[in-house]
Amino acid sequence: MRVLVTGGAGFIGSHLIRSLLLRGDEVTVLDNFDPSYDPSIKESNLEGLMIELVEGDVRDRSAVEESLRGVDAVVHLAAKAGVRESLEQPAEYASVNVGGTVTLLEALRERDRVPLVFASSSSVYGERHEGPFKESDLLGFPASPYAGSKRAAELMCHGAHLSFGLPVSMLRFFTVYGPRQRPAMAISKFLRAAQAGDAVDLFGDGSSRRDYTHVSDAVRAITAAIDAPQSCAVFNVGGGKPVQLNELVAAIEQAVGRPLNINHVETQLGDVSLTWADPSHIAAELGWAPEMSLVDGLRTMLPESPRR
Repeated sequence: MRVLVTGGAGFIGSHLIRSLLLRGDEVTVLDNFDPSYDPSIKESNLEGLMIELVEGDVRDRSAVEESLRGVDAVVHLAAKAGVRESLEQPAEYASVNVGGTVTLLEALRERDRVPLVFASSSSVYGERHEGPFKESDLLGFPASPYAGSKRAAELMCHGAHLSFGLPVSMLRFFTVYGPRQRPAMAISKFLRAAQAGDAVDLFGDGSSRRDYTHVSDAVRAITAAIDAPQSCAVFNVGGGKPVQLNELVAAIEQAVGRPLNINHVETQLGDVSLTWADPSHIAAELGWAPEMSLVDGLRTMLPESPRR
């Protein structure tokens, strides 16, 4: 099988590619090495991998067409990521996350039902105070441009299924972490600060809760979706065990073996107080369940741990 991975040079994509290659799949990567963080990090993510690389933007129809040659399945990870960053660049987030998805969908319309796995986000659930969140829940208003762009892209994927029968699985990821995570993500920043003994900002009073998913579990969910194409389905990818921010700090301190120096700052616009996955649907349909505990997952991100 040949799999196209858009955004394959990024965090989740680079782990997915390794998993696909190890099991004998061929991989095409479409990536524009966006400078939202150091592109050399993304270049190193692909170093030594036997892939076909198309360097281009997912909004560029010609680049998308080139990357689709001979593929049997598509995993669409290419996106502008980050809730807080989207507050500063809402038009760019809409252009890439919605416009890029539509460009890919239009190109897939000309193929013979090549299945798509779309990377959505738990942010589509918006601000909630109770959980767990089910895929069948009615969705309110998004709390950020990033969340809105992911919800809009989901709707476009559903429209593609209705209009030309595209098989599509939409995976709502709940805070994926692990080696090669984006440097701006909280866990990456906290771990760097803990190891260096530096101070780090903690937004809010520490009572917010997040459902964390190790990248190895996220990759298993993607490969399960590749192997069992759905007509049109939405799946939560999360452990179902939300962790309070203060508890996350304690887990990081346990993993690193030293305390964090915390500066408490105001909660940021766009942040939600709770994410909480109900993973029962993906367990029933794809046989997926999380395996990595939070502390063990944090340890995979320490320098002495092997790159996964």
